Amino acid sequence: MTSLDRKKWFDRMQPQTLQIATWLLYLNGFFSLVSLFDKTGYLGDMRYRFGFGYLLGLVIVALHASGGFMMANDRKLGYRLAVAAAVVPFLVRFAAVRDVATNNFANVSLLDHLIARPLGGSTLSVLFDAALVALLLHRQSRDHQRIWYH
Repeated sequence: MTSLDRKKWFDRMQPQTLQIATWLLYLNGFFSLVSLFDKTGYLGDMRYRFGFGYLLGLVIVALHASGGFMMANDRKLGYRLAVAAAVVPFLVRFAAVRDVATNNFANVSLLDHLIARPLGGSTLSVLFDAALVALLLHRQSRDHQRIWYH
């Protein structure tokens, strides 16, 4: 088994779906890191309300970065980490919404509870997360990683 090439952060020989997914992993990882230190994002909200929120945010950032890096180096583990990194933001947003619903915060409006909270306050962020899931689970991506990744 060959070791990981520390200089290889992107593979131009992969299909476009995986190339774009790799860039989105790095981009979403960066914005997850920013969200971790900002109280307005879903990760910042989890960090602010729970003791494990900071650690959870660091794990999410690490999933994005390591998934992209290992996919660029043709690793199946990297693809699995990337899929986990793509799905986790939706789970964390759902947990944040559920916590708000169960605690019945008085300052949260119905509109905020139904729309803004599940989206993490940013529709554009959710669109990038959904695009990442779609790119990774696309048939071309799954076939390529099944055949060429080791």
